[in-house]
Amino acid sequence: MRSLWISGSSRSGKTQRLLEMFEQWTGQHRSLPLPKQGRPAITPAVLVLTASTANQRDLSDRLLAEVISHEPIVMKTPIAFMKDEVSLFWPLIFQALKLNAQFPLHLRPETEQELATQLWRSHLEDLQRDNSGMMEYRFVRDTLDLLQLAGAGGTPLSQIADLLCAGLPGLCWDEQTDISCQRGELLQGWHTWCLERGFLSYGVIYDLYSHYLLGNPSYEVQLLRRYQAVFADDLDDYPALAADILRTFLDHRVYCVATYNIHGQSRLGLNADPQALWQLQEQFEQCERLNRTAGLTEILTPLLDSLVSDSPQLLNLPPTVEVVQLQQTRHDRIEQYLPVSRASLLRATADRIIRAVQEEGVRAADIAVIAPGLDAIARYTLIDILSKNQIAVEPLNEQRPLITSPLVRALLTLLTLVYPNLGHLTERDRIAEMLVVLSPPLPNRSPAATIDPVRAGLLSDHCYHFAPDHPHLLPIMDYDRWDRFGHQVVTAYEQIYTWIERQRSHLAQHPPQYAEKPAQVLNRAIQDFFGATRPQLTYGELSVLRELMETAQHFWDVERRLEQSGSPKRTASETLEQFIKLLRRGTITANAYPSRQGKPDNAVLLATIYQYRTLRRSHPWQFWLDVGSVLWQEGGATGLFAHHLFWRDRLGQPWSPEEQEQDKRDRLNRVLRDLIARVDQRLILCHSELAVNGAEQLGPLSPLVQSANFS
Repeated sequence: MRSLWISGSSRSGKTQRLLEMFEQWTGQHRSLPLPKQGRPAITPAVLVLTASTANQRDLSDRLLAEVISHEPIVMKTPIAFMKDEVSLFWPLIFQALKLNAQFPLHLRPETEQELATQLWRSHLEDLQRDNSGMMEYRFVRDTLDLLQLAGAGGTPLSQIADLLCAGLPGLCWDEQTDISCQRGELLQGWHTWCLERGFLSYGVIYDLYSHYLLGNPSYEVQLLRRYQAVFADDLDDYPALAADILRTFLDHRVYCVATYNIHGQSRLGLNADPQALWQLQEQFEQCERLNRTAGLTEILTPLLDSLVSDSPQLLNLPPTVEVVQLQQTRHDRIEQYLPVSRASLLRATADRIIRAVQEEGVRAADIAVIAPGLDAIARYTLIDILSKNQIAVEPLNEQRPLITSPLVRALLTLLTLVYPNLGHLTERDRIAEMLVVLSPPLPNRSPAATIDPVRAGLLSDHCYHFAPDHPHLLPIMDYDRWDRFGHQVVTAYEQIYTWIERQRSHLAQHPPQYAEKPAQVLNRAIQDFFGATRPQLTYGELSVLRELMETAQHFWDVERRLEQSGSPKRTASETLEQFIKLLRRGTITANAYPSRQGKPDNAVLLATIYQYRTLRRSHPWQFWLDVGSVLWQEGGATGLFAHHLFWRDRLGQPWSPEEQEQDKRDRLNRVLRDLIARVDQRLILCHSELAVNGAEQLGPLSPLVQSANFS
């Protein structure tokens, strides 16, 4: 047997079976006799593909713990694999396209958005004039996503406009065909512009790999030489292009094992094409279907069958399912029903978790709170209430804009005082915040800063001189009441003042072409103000600073590449101004709770449906928040614009209302069956009649709450 296809529902043992096959293949491979000339100088590796980086880390841990292998292992997600291949075989691509030989530079999504907006500026102005109300940001993002969708499916760039015209007839306005053609033309120009400068976005990577590497005989020879076996987990979340990669290995009889979750497809609408991967099973020599059920599947399946049917019925909820409800109230001796607000729901949910942990002996790590969407208020409320009761919370992949961090805001304000002509980017309140954040903590009183907000306000009022071209701090003695601040405050202010003046002097002594880039000055500021003097910084704060430096380095790498490609050279102040504005728009985020470090050992998991499903974890207890929300049928994730037009089995076909409704029912069915397979003991439904905006919630799971009321 050279290939094995493994399918089954969630937690049916698919990944474990893949590991068993890996160990079996390793043992057989190790027992083969060596050829006369011995092993080759370079041993071919084993390629292990996973749907996400989180799954990659988990599978890597299990491989190390359960399998003894001396073969080199390469673990990648599909897009990471293609990105590395495009970079590695870049000479083949630029020879085929007759490009200048330069090493490719990958663009982050926010940088891609910024550069595309600048490139398309004149077209966007015309578009907004012709179609009032169209949001510039949304149009640019949707258009760039079309390149991803087309590339992930192997669709040529030249066909995008035709697919949009065929699949979106008469959508929103009569000029839909014209706008679709504009999107196609803009993407053609963007694709050419990126290649001329060596820029690679995810969409460009997909397109280059599909049309210039995969199918290239020279590349395929090298690919087959480098990998002797392939193990791919959770194919249901892979792009269609991954099917072509696996088909190449299968056609050349490379050993392949793959798993497919029939209740997965969490990335459907986000570049994944499960149907294209499902059709791949026909090329595997052997197929296995694992029928093991997990979690509360057997208990809750009849309930879910009724729920997702065309005519749901009221059923008795089993004892393992509980509904968080609030008591009705009396007002003026008249019994009346008061709708349960979301604020009350959050408090009741937190109280139920506290009771489970403190009275019922449930470990915090055994509890997951899952919601179709988590707004900042809900996240903060739950964390605040549980933390006050000594229950740790792990918000999964909590991404906040970098600019929300006081450390980032203070450092950006600091740079406006170092470089000239940036006075319009700062103000006295920002100066006061900078003084508080950059001042060292008081001895034995951490985290209290030496310069408190009141004194910082006085200093910004009397020791900050505003000038558009030369904003600067004044010596503290220029304030006639400086002696009232105290020795510690004066010393802290003088340190900040001296640091700024030293940097300004250093920059003035060097010609602009030899002066330090703002990223270098920013790095020095982090070292000087948050280095040895701030050992108490949390891991979340350190991750924000690390993300800030990575963003700054990437920004100036792109700036340098643009200058090399003939773009007008800008001064350091001009590029710094653009960098600050980019951050202040809030498009760049940092994960304040990295998955490996800084994570509490015993904490309640807080996640959206999409995050929880892609993480592929399970818990004894699950709390389903906002169970009445209509977002449950969306799976907690919104698909990319026009994603259904790029599925291989229905390329360019319009989506009828009936097909949309059927897709929502199918998605809801997969979501529910996936989640109930990941809960082992207790499922708690948390419902409020009112949503965040005050509207009544009557989502597809409302019958569950009604069943609880009538049981």
